[in-house]
Amino acid sequence: MSLLTNVMDHSLDDGYAEAAVRKKAAGEGGLPKTLRAKLGLAAGLVLAALVVTVGAAQARVAAPVVAKEREELIDRIDRETDAADTLEGTVDDLRDEVSAMQRAALRDSGGSGQADLVGILSGATAVHGPGVKLVVDDAKEATTGGDGDPRETSGFSDTGRVRDRDMQRVVNGLWESGAEAISINGQRLTALSAIRAAGDAILVDNRPLVPPYTVLAVGDGQRLSTRFQNSADGLYLNALQENYGIRTSISAEADLRLPAATSVIVRTAQPRTEKGTS
Repeated sequence: MSLLTNVMDHSLDDGYAEAAVRKKAAGEGGLPKTLRAKLGLAAGLVLAALVVTVGAAQARVAAPVVAKEREELIDRIDRETDAADTLEGTVDDLRDEVSAMQRAALRDSGGSGQADLVGILSGATAVHGPGVKLVVDDAKEATTGGDGDPRETSGFSDTGRVRDRDMQRVVNGLWESGAEAISINGQRLTALSAIRAAGDAILVDNRPLVPPYTVLAVGDGQRLSTRFQNSADGLYLNALQENYGIRTSISAEADLRLPAATSVIVRTAQPRTEKGTS
């Protein structure tokens, strides 16, 4: 306590106090006494004020220029965004037009029955009929694991997430079990469809899908369901459910409606003609 009392009573060291007394007695310290010192101090204050004033003036002059440049940049961004939206809309319209022309070409080529069959098998026309509804979802406690790329692992990781290879096996199993048309989350599959991965996301024809994954397959409903569940791919899906908590449900439906594929672009195959029998 005595130490604390001494610190409070003598907050300034005795040596500093004695030095201050000597300077005061000698007339040192405080404001300048001579005219030269006063003029020097005044000149320093004027110079400091001048620097501050010039800086403020420059900032005030530059402010409108910076604000104008910012507004021009914002306007340019808005114009480019509007242009990109317009181009995207044009692409969608052209895609729809191409799809309509493809469907019309299928209807106009050959016999009506054969054209309809070709349209169904190619995914160019919307279809409906009995079939199977299969829902596949991540486990409740699903987490991302590793580097997040399912293509970098040789087997199913224990993260509880549905991978692209799992959906590939589901789709292939349904085709093999007798499905005549398949869609995933409203995305119609064709012979040219690709199921790939981008990180943890599953892409169908480069379009990202969000779980749960609803797979609709048109076919003989009950028979299709039984054959799929007894197939190797159905047993694989069941193993995912038992070992990793993947949630699945399958049911036979009386009437399913599948949309047409957004685009069916064939770059290599050519239609066979009467003379082209080589």
